[in-house]
Amino acid sequence: MSAPLTLCGMGSFHIGGRIVEISGKPEKEMVFSRGGMPARVDPNGHYLVEAMYVQYFLPERRTGRFPLLMWHGGGLSGVTYETTPDGREGWLTWFLRNGWDVYNSDAVERGRSGFAPRDIWPEQPHVVSMQDAFSRHRLGEMWSNDPAAVKRIPDSQFPVEAYDNFARQFVPRWTGTDVAIMAAYTALVDKIGPAVLLFHSQAGGFGFPIAQTRPEKVKAIVAIEPAVAGDAAQAGRFKDIPILMVYGDFIDRSPRWPKMRQFGVDFAAAVRAAGGRADVVDLPTVGIRGNSHMMMMDRNNAEIAALIQDWLARQGLVEDMVTG
Repeated sequence: MSAPLTLCGMGSFHIGGRIVEISGKPEKEMVFSRGGMPARVDPNGHYLVEAMYVQYFLPERRTGRFPLLMWHGGGLSGVTYETTPDGREGWLTWFLRNGWDVYNSDAVERGRSGFAPRDIWPEQPHVVSMQDAFSRHRLGEMWSNDPAAVKRIPDSQFPVEAYDNFARQFVPRWTGTDVAIMAAYTALVDKIGPAVLLFHSQAGGFGFPIAQTRPEKVKAIVAIEPAVAGDAAQAGRFKDIPILMVYGDFIDRSPRWPKMRQFGVDFAAAVRAAGGRADVVDLPTVGIRGNSHMMMMDRNNAEIAALIQDWLARQGLVEDMVTG
C-alpha cells in the first residue's frame, strides 16, 4: 500500500473558450430519456465552447519552485498521467509526492472539456483503433482480439496485459481545433505561470509555441517524445528556458518516429547554438530500456520520473522545502 499523501488543496476549473451564436436552424422534437416525454428543442442561441478543464493538486510539503503543468497527447486526455492501465501510480501522483503543485488538463475537445456542436466543429472526429494505437505508440508489433495472436516487442516495459484499460482512455480527436487548443493552453499559462511545462507527443505543437510567446511564464520544458518540435528560427527565444527532451526505445521499428525524433534533435541543436540549454535523452543510452511512446504508463515509469526530477533539480527548480 502506498504511503499517505497529504494535500493542502485540490480543485478544478475551466478556462478559456468563446461564445458562439447559432441561428437559422429549424426546431426539432427530441426524447432525452427512454420513456420520457418528447420536447421541442430550438438549436438556435448562444453556446460557450472551447473551454478547457483543469484539475489541480497542491501538496502540503512543496519542493517544486513552480507549478508543473501536465499536457497530454493526441486522442487522449489528462488520464494519461493518472493511474496506469495496470493500476500503478502515474506521474501525476509521483510528482505530487515529490513536492510539485500539479495541474493536469483535458485539452479542448477532450474528456471533461466537452465538445462543440457540428455547426461549430463541422469535421468528422477521428478515434484511433486498438490495432493502430498498439503499433503507433510502440506498445507492441501487432494487436489482435485473440490474445494468443498478439505480437509483443521483447523486453517492452508497457503492461500489454492491461492494454484494454489503455484503450478505454481513447477519445475523439478533431484536426481543426488547434487554434482553440492553443488559446486555452495560453490562458492557463497566463493564469498559473510562471510554471514548468511537461508535455507529451501532440502537445509539443502547443507547448513550444507558447513558450516562444510567453518566455517569462515558462521556467522549463520537459518534452516527452514531442511529435512536433519548436521552430528553430525562433530558437533564441528559448535561451533562458532549459529544455529536456526524452525519447524511449524501439524508435527504429517505427515508420514515423525516427524522423520526428530528428526534428527534436535538430531543434535542440538550434537552441544550444542560440545560447540556450536543450538536453536530449535517449533512454536506452542511459541504461533505461524497453520504453514505449507511453512511457508514463510503462512499468518503469517511476525510474523515468526520477530522471526528470533529477534534471529539474539541476536547473535549480527544486528546493528542500517550500511552504506557503
